[in-house]
Amino acid sequence: MALRRPLALTRIRVRRPKPGLQPQHLTVVRALATIADAAVSGDALGSTELSFVPRAARPGEYRIDVAATTPSAGSVTLLFQALLLPLALAGAPSHLVLRGGTHVPWSPVVPYLTHVFLPALASIGLHADITLRRWGWYPAGGGEIEARIEPWTPGAGFVATSPVDDDEKVVGLSAVSRLPLSIAERQRRRAEERLRVAGVAPDIAVESDEEARGPGTLLFLAAHGRAGFSALGRRGVPAERVADTAVDALLGWRASGAAIDAHLADQLVPFVAFATGGSRYTCPEVTSHLLTVAWVVRQFLPVHIALAGDRPARVDVTGDGVGRRRPT
Repeated sequence: MALRRPLALTRIRVRRPKPGLQPQHLTVVRALATIADAAVSGDALGSTELSFVPRAARPGEYRIDVAATTPSAGSVTLLFQALLLPLALAGAPSHLVLRGGTHVPWSPVVPYLTHVFLPALASIGLHADITLRRWGWYPAGGGEIEARIEPWTPGAGFVATSPVDDDEKVVGLSAVSRLPLSIAERQRRRAEERLRVAGVAPDIAVESDEEARGPGTLLFLAAHGRAGFSALGRRGVPAERVADTAVDALLGWRASGAAIDAHLADQLVPFVAFATGGSRYTCPEVTSHLLTVAWVVRQFLPVHIALAGDRPARVDVTGDGVGRRRPT
């Protein structure tokens, strides 16, 4: 969409237990098609082939419900990330209201976007903000976020190669919906105890929400605006184990000596590929997601993406800003 180039996809998710487009994927495809007035074929549940021919992305106001296709707690954060780049390059502000899952497995939770992803993009001049209006847990969904995206003119790249200062605080959130507040308090207590032993000063808030459609628990930790780690509770898993999952991930990142976390490393690639300056950063490892995103970006832009699997791993993205020269 950002380049106004047609594409065709085949063999979509053919090795998955449920092959083809699932509700959250279909919602993204149709949302992008609406915003870019695209000609689309193959946009159906279970489809393993898709043709997408976009026109110019139209900034403006959009309301999108992941559950409109079929009842689903599909991730609104992944939907937002799909919409962000083309709308940021569309030349005028946009306002989004997205409904679905806000805190669901295998996707970034809303606090990750607000505390890590968006601050990282702000450092390269891309400004957007998100407000959580209603929590939406798996499998009930029903959450809502409101987002505003400002026009972006790509410029300098993203540089973060040194480990952060250990003296800085880790901030976090321990939250529950439609469950006893004591669960959130236990999560926070366990996380604070372990972080203090590791020499980290934690500042973790506790929040309870009773308006969500279904129950859920979360522990989220953010370090220095460059890394975020979360764990979602589920039936039969003690609050302390939920806290341990997030803390273990944070301490593992600190031990790696990386400047940013592994998820941010792959999520940044499509954005820094449009920059006029080079980007360099370190992350704990070269993940399969990072390899895949780098491969996809190379299919569209003549940028050089070097991935070095050291400890920490290194990512270098260099180009001449050719992505900015889109068709008129």
